[in-house]
Amino acid sequence: MMRWLILAIFAIFSLAHPLAAHESRPAFLDIREIAPGQYGVVWKRPMRGEYVIGFTVGWPEGCAPTVESESQVPGASISRMLLNCDGTGLVGGTIMIDRLPETSAEVLVRVGFADGTNQTQLLRPASPSMIVAGPRGALAVAAEYLLLGFDHILAGIDHLVFVLGLTLIVGAGWRLVKTITAFTVAHSITLALSTLGHVRVSQAPVEAVIALSIVFLARELVLLRQGQPGLTSRMPWLVAFIFGLLHGLGFAGALREIGLPHGDIPLALLAFNLGVEAGQLAFVGVVLMLLAIGRRVCSGKLPNWLEYVPAYAIGTVAAFWTLERILGA
Repeated sequence: MMRWLILAIFAIFSLAHPLAAHESRPAFLDIREIAPGQYGVVWKRPMRGEYVIGFTVGWPEGCAPTVESESQVPGASISRMLLNCDGTGLVGGTIMIDRLPETSAEVLVRVGFADGTNQTQLLRPASPSMIVAGPRGALAVAAEYLLLGFDHILAGIDHLVFVLGLTLIVGAGWRLVKTITAFTVAHSITLALSTLGHVRVSQAPVEAVIALSIVFLARELVLLRQGQPGLTSRMPWLVAFIFGLLHGLGFAGALREIGLPHGDIPLALLAFNLGVEAGQLAFVGVVLMLLAIGRRVCSGKLPNWLEYVPAYAIGTVAAFWTLERILGA
């Protein structure tokens, strides 16, 4: 079967890049208009040990920042600045992250305007700059948060491994559709409640328990291979819903950091959820396609031990993430 190869790739990628797990955030540049032509800036850059990733911000012509304070939190360096733009403002100007093309990192930029609207954009090595467009309509806000949700789920390796585990246990067909739907409904509920401030939990324990939920699925997959179907095999929708509530709290941590536009909170929240769901379905589609190809290519009898490779690969990576998150909390 091709499935053991898929899991091996995930294991190698995850162990080689531990920061790719979901608790890892991009650098964050938060800009808020406090007066005409004047902005408060928070510039959060990730750290690797004692080393601060050396991004610098290229501001539009006529804008000059003054650093007011610098501090460090676990895993990040934070600079607070006052940005003066000679009364002209940022709208129409270009913000660039210097040295970003030399890395594989990402920078999330959020510009908050005086009318309560935001412009949020994820800058990557291939696109290290953005034009500040100013306050925008509802359609632009929806498109922006749809893309952010899609990007967010595809960057969340731990969430994808959980979905992969569900797919391997449930298989294709309507049972899988119902299972993924239950997962989506559940994480949408806690995402909304947490983002809107109705539920507040510490992010570090949530991320650790999310990793443990993947360990649980790995065990369920082992039981299935041994001919002893567990709870996930019997009632996959229930397991997906219960753990989906937990994963939604993980999504909310990133969305709180991104922020929601004051005038379009329901729309942005809905679009972000739809983006997450679209990314999730795209991932499941790719997995099912690879499994179908694997069945055609590997039509002969394979050694029995290969059937256990996916479960142990998932369990090993998830256990590594669990220890990493507990010790790093």
